[in-house]
Amino acid sequence: MVHQVTSGIKISVDHRFEGTFYKDYQLMYAFEYTITIENLSQSEVQLHSRNWVINDALHIPKVVKGPGVVGLQPHILPGDKHQYTSGCVLHAPFGTMKGYYLMVNKLTQNVFKVSIPKFQLFPYHAVN
Repeated sequence: MVHQVTSGIKISVDHRFEGTFYKDYQLMYAFEYTITIENLSQSEVQLHSRNWVINDALHIPKVVKGPGVVGLQPHILPGDKHQYTSGCVLHAPFGTMKGYYLMVNKLTQNVFKVSIPKFQLFPYHAVN
């Protein structure tokens, strides 16, 4: 699990390999990841949007942008957490993800960027 704190918001990431499948005669690798967003600040925040950069070992980058996460734009009170699970599919068994969330401080209405730490995607059975 990796962690990072930006502007009082702690992001923790855990992942697991889900398996393989074929799409258009190409072997694909499916991963699931769980993100925990913990508000260590003194103000309520709201997650406005996400921006991901996903790379695989074949250097096929994919950028994912959009409002919220899994259809939600959660409000997170000081000391509270929000957790969600999502997934991605790679063309290779190894890759990385990193990105950021845009958050809104509900007291000041300031928008700020919260880094999502870079994490590696790989099948655990493939690593010694």
